[in-house]
Amino acid sequence: MDSLTLEIKTLLIEALDLEDLSPADIDDDAPLFSTDGVGLDSIDALEIGIMLRNRYQLTIAANDEHTREHFRSIATLAAFVRSQREAAEADSNIETQGE
Repeated sequence: MDSLTLEIKTLLIEALDLEDLSPADIDDDAPLFSTDGVGLDSIDALEIGIMLRNRYQLTIAANDEHTREHFRSIATLAAFVRSQREAAEADSNIETQGE
C-alpha cells in the first residue's frame, strides 16, 4: 500500500468516524458506496469531497461525468488526487516558464 493510499484511507476513517475499521480493512479496489464494499452513502460522499478539497486542494465538479468514477474506490480516489497534483504541477511549470 503506497503512502497516498494509506493517507486517504486514514483520512476517510477519521472524517467519517469509522472507528471500527483500520486502513488494512479497506481493500484498495472495494466499492466505497456498495454494501459489497465499504457501504458509504451520499452524505459520506459529500464529506469525502470536502475532505479531499481541504487536504489536497482539489477541484471537484459535481456535474462532471467522471466524478462518480473518481469516488468508486480508494484506488480511484488516489488516482484522482495524483492526476490533480500532476495537472497543478504542469500549470505551475508553465507559469514559471512564462516569467
